Amino acid sequence: MANSLFEKIQIQAFLGFLTGIIFGFLLQKGGVTVYGIIIGQLLLTDFTVLKIMLSAIVVGMVGVHLLKELGLVRLHPKTGSIRSSILGGLMFGAGFGILGYCPGTIAGALGNGYIDAIPGAVGIIVGSGLYASGYTKTQKKPDEEFKKLTIPEQLNTNQWRIIIPLVFTIILFLVLIENSGL
Repeated sequence: MANSLFEKIQIQAFLGFLTGIIFGFLLQKGGVTVYGIIIGQLLLTDFTVLKIMLSAIVVGMVGVHLLKELGLVRLHPKTGSIRSSILGGLMFGAGFGILGYCPGTIAGALGNGYIDAIPGAVGIIVGSGLYASGYTKTQKKPDEEFKKLTIPEQLNTNQWRIIIPLVFTIILFLVLIENSGL
């Protein structure tokens, strides 16, 4: 039994490693590990980051829910709180605005050899350690408004009734952005 569990952990670790390499490769090929492109997004002059993120949302949303429908994955969304979401969003936004990198792109920037990403990577490691060390102390009861975790649950409808129109809306938006020359 223990050997089987260890093998499952090894397979998951390998798949995570492989996924990380593919993700990093795609980030680098898309150009979103370049500081100038990220700053261009923040200044609303270069929408490369938005295009890549929206494309990833479409692929991920359809892929994950299709795998769920086929019984190949189980989803375990977690509850949350508005206060924690606001605080986390402010911290993420401040770090992103100051550094010009987010956690995924900072790893890619380090892989590209951009030394300006080193302080941010150190900050991510230190911040993650501080958060992990105080994790159990900060756990509180989730807010009532997050009891129903997904939009389809909140609307009491089938997930595909939300996913399909959203996919078409995002694709239309991407086409409009691309055709506008942004």
